[in-house]
Amino acid sequence: MTERLEPLIEHLPKAELHLHIEGTLEPEMMLALAKRNNVSLPYDTVEEIHAAYRFEGLQDFLDLYYAGMSVLVEARDFHDLTRAYLDKMAGQGVRHVEIFFDPQAHTDRGVAFETVLEGITGALEEGERELGITSKLIMCFLRHLPEEQAFEALECACRHKEHIHGVGLDSGEAGNPPEKFSRVYAAARDEGFVPVAHAGEEGPAEYVRTALDDLKVARVDHGNHALDDPALTARLAREQTPLTMCPLSNLRLKGIDRLEDHPVKRAMEAGLLVTVNSDDPSYFGGYINDNYTAVADAVGLSAGDVVTLAKNSFAASFLPDADKQAHIDAVDAHAERFAGDAD
Repeated sequence: MTERLEPLIEHLPKAELHLHIEGTLEPEMMLALAKRNNVSLPYDTVEEIHAAYRFEGLQDFLDLYYAGMSVLVEARDFHDLTRAYLDKMAGQGVRHVEIFFDPQAHTDRGVAFETVLEGITGALEEGERELGITSKLIMCFLRHLPEEQAFEALECACRHKEHIHGVGLDSGEAGNPPEKFSRVYAAARDEGFVPVAHAGEEGPAEYVRTALDDLKVARVDHGNHALDDPALTARLAREQTPLTMCPLSNLRLKGIDRLEDHPVKRAMEAGLLVTVNSDDPSYFGGYINDNYTAVADAVGLSAGDVVTLAKNSFAASFLPDADKQAHIDAVDAHAERFAGDAD
């Protein structure tokens, strides 16, 4: 089945809605930036970095993830990182991205908020101008840090509303329920930021419910464990709250034992507005098309299912309705051409 669907997936118009820009830092770039910025790493070769990409869970990954970030120092580092990601996406049919960034992980080590933002936004503007990829930027709060520090990040974001569309919540979920950030989310909503949050990756279905009711999120990132609760699943289907699932991430972080166990197909069958994304692709072994292809093969998605996922990616985005429809029409057109070629 993979061979049959790969030509469909390769250039199928799609949006990516769950992507941590720091998680696109490839080993080669990590070493190059370390040399450029005179940063010491515990690795000397690409092979040593890859050898470290064996995670027993989310925390193992986060330890390496934050260590790798140390090479990002100047605005041009963040620019080069973001531009490299967009260049990859241009070859994978991606027309729109809504990406996360983690300013607290940088400001805590002395890199100014504005330095991070300048580099990322400069590349995003280039991406739209030169590659035709539109974008929205979502600032994440680190949930393992106190809420007071999240307020500091929000204060910075309020100075740059023209560049930051929403706020999110990431990092270690275990023991850090959404309600820990109720006050800062209320403040962010009052400032006009669209709220999303990681929930139900490590945490239980109740974390998804709390993200909906307490943080009032417009979209749930991951959300896998929502399917453990039939009432919550029915609610998500009824309200069409999007889930941004990340199959290869779930596999590499041992959220599932086998890719065949991934809940994306069950979510679709239950009527949920589910999408497929890559999360931290450098660390998890695949960008967006790799995720589409791998999960389609593992859980037995049809060509129609793949097309639905691509349509969902635009429907779940924060684009204006007219833009969403234009992209959905482009998905249909691509699918029709593929079907014609296959006959």
